[in-house]
Order: sequence, then C-alpha cells, then structure tokens
Amino acid sequence: MKVFLDTVGCRLNQSEIETYARQFRAAGHSLVATAGEADLVVINTCTVTAAAASDSRQKIRQAARLGAQRIVATGCWATLNQEGATALPGVTQVVHNAEKDNLVSNLLQISPEVFDLEPLERLPIPGARWRTRAFIKVQDGCDNRCTFCITSLARGPARSRSVPEVLTDIQAAVRGGTQEIVLTGVHLGSWGNELEPRRRLLDLVKAILADCDLPRLRLSSLEPWDFSDDFLALWQNPRLCPHLHLPLQSGSAATLRRMARKTTPQAFNNLVAAARRIIPGLSITTDVIAGFPGESETEFDETLTYLEQMGFAGGHVFTYSGRDGTAAARMPDQVPAQLGKERSARLRQVFERSASKYQQSCLGQTRPVLWEHAVRSGETTWQMSGLTNNYLRVTTLSSENLWNHITSFHLEEITAKGLIGHI
Repeated sequence: MKVFLDTVGCRLNQSEIETYARQFRAAGHSLVATAGEADLVVINTCTVTAAAASDSRQKIRQAARLGAQRIVATGCWATLNQEGATALPGVTQVVHNAEKDNLVSNLLQISPEVFDLEPLERLPIPGARWRTRAFIKVQDGCDNRCTFCITSLARGPARSRSVPEVLTDIQAAVRGGTQEIVLTGVHLGSWGNELEPRRRLLDLVKAILADCDLPRLRLSSLEPWDFSDDFLALWQNPRLCPHLHLPLQSGSAATLRRMARKTTPQAFNNLVAAARRIIPGLSITTDVIAGFPGESETEFDETLTYLEQMGFAGGHVFTYSGRDGTAAARMPDQVPAQLGKERSARLRQVFERSASKYQQSCLGQTRPVLWEHAVRSGETTWQMSGLTNNYLRVTTLSSENLWNHITSFHLEEITAKGLIGHI
C-alpha cells in the first residue's frame, strides 16, 4: 500500500508522522510524495489558532482534490471537531488524540509489537516533509492551564515516554544517518514529572548524550519556569545546540496574569540573563500573542518596549484568536480583530530589527551548519541552505552536494535571502 503523510502545526505533530512513517515501512508499506499517488492519506491536524484549524481543513480538501479516496484525519482539530472532520470529502475515519499512538497498528489491524521486532533506521518522509532533522516525541499533554490554550483540552494531561522508548527512536534515526535530533512535547520541560520514581528532563538529556552517538541535539520549545542552573549547565556539552526557544507571550505583567502564565517579565529577564551567561553564543527565540483580551494600549506598549530591550534572535507573533472551551474566550474586553492584526504587524517589525542585530553580531564567526536543502544551480554548482547550531538560516554555493552533512561555515554577510558566507 502507498501512504502519504502530512501535518499542520507544531513539531510534535511532525514527530508523530515521522513515527507513522517508520511504522508503515516496518509493516511493508511504502511512502509517497503526494496525496494523488496514495492509497491511504493520514493528515495530522492542529487547532491552536483559527488559522491552524483552517489550514487543517484545507490540507484535507487538497488531498481529496488530488484524488485521495481514503483520508484518515487525526490530531487536535480532528479530535475536537470530529463531526466537521468526518464531513470533509474523502475522510473515512477520524482518530482521536487518545488513540493516535496506535493509529498505524489499528489501521493495519496488527499488533504494535511488530514495529519493535526489527527497528528500521529513520528515513526522511518524501515530499514537503523531507527533513534532515528528526523530531522525536518524548512527552505529550499538558497540566498547565494557560487561559488562551486549547491544546491541553485536545491533548489531555501530561504524560512522558520512557527513557528506553526515546533512546530506541533516537538510535533508529541515527542509524538512518540523522545528524540532528530535536526533542519535542506539548510541555517538554515537564518530562518525567509523573513517572515513578519522578524524573526530570535533565535526566533524559543526560541519558541521550551518554547512550546515543548523535552529532547534534536540540530542544524544542521550553517553558521559562522549567529551568534551573544545573539544567543550563548541560550546555557545556558541545553537542547540545546553543539555541533556546522560550515562549514569553507578553511583556506586560498584567497580561501574563490574565494568561495564567507562571512567569513575570522580570523573572523571564533573569532567566535569559542566566542562560546567556552560562551558554556561550546562545541564541534565544520566543513567541508573543498580540491582542489578548483586555490588552490595553499601555500593556501593548510594555510588550513593545520589553521586546526591544531583550535582544531576541527572532520570534513568532500570533494574533489572538478565541478558541471555544478556553477561559480567555469568555473574558471581557475582547480586542477587535483588526487592532490585533495591527499590533501583530508592529511586533513583527520589532522582531525583524532584533533578528538583524543578532545576525550582525554573528558576522565573522565560524559555526557548524547542517545542510538541509540542495538545489543544482549549474553543472558543477549546488545552491545549499542550512542551519547553524544556534539556529541561523544560511546559504552558499558549493561544488558538491552537502545535503545532510555538517560542515564549518564562516558567516560573512546578511542578504535578503539570509546569511551568506563560505565553507
């Protein structure tokens, strides 16, 4: 059977379809690059914002237009909107998040133990999901109750995968030639909290670095309240990428309280200062929401000023969209959508300036780059694009195809296409 896999949303969703890819292959099926080639299409949906929900529906409709006759929808949007998902063209089944870890075994009506008999090396998924980095799911669900977030409802309570399970997935990826592992979870920093005996993410990272021969390890989004000095000390190991993504959401203390975020602007600032002191060359990126209910002009200005001062290497801006079932959707003083969009645009301008300053500070450095994309630009020349260990996108011309290789790269100039330099 030919299978097409696609996803919308977070890196956790990406890691899940990579697991599906390995399991389908282990059961003797092949992966294809487009929905039109497939006997079965699996789409992992998202509903974190209204835009993500819309993208999820569009992905399903696109697959149906390409001729897909059997579409299985899973993920957060499909879980919370089963009736709507089932009504879309081509959808023959909806798999709820609670059942998605067994999606492949249930679809094929085989025991999950089959996938563990001869673990296959990880191969990139054909098509748009072709990635050199492997996203490994180590945790799911969340016990936080941020008032804007629908994910905790869609994903359920926090739960951790065991160390042996995680190591098995990573070792399979490394056998397949993966140069960088990215650990993912809904609340990654809570890994191990509910295990007996209780463990910490620090313990998992130590086990990975000790037992897996991987060149680079990167952690995806980490909540700012999950850090300690001994955790930051892990970055003394050069295989841990010097990049942290720390969701802020707002630079206003009042807004953060309404969001039920377990931090303050001052506490966040203290964490960033400590991280920069302990980890040389660290880049820090973040998330910010514009137009949260009750956000006054004063609160928004506080966020603008805060972002200008923090010197982030980049950031994602989300215009607040109310999600049914969340506390924020029921709050008074909802910000008009147009005003939220205008504030988002101003925040993005701040991030653009901040990112440019950070890139300028890196010029003249030599950093390791994992080359992720290679396109011929002549008979003997390749246009290469990749990521430094501190998460900067760089491009260069090369006389050889360096896809999925790590090489040293000298950062020389900032252009419209990103940082350029030479190998």
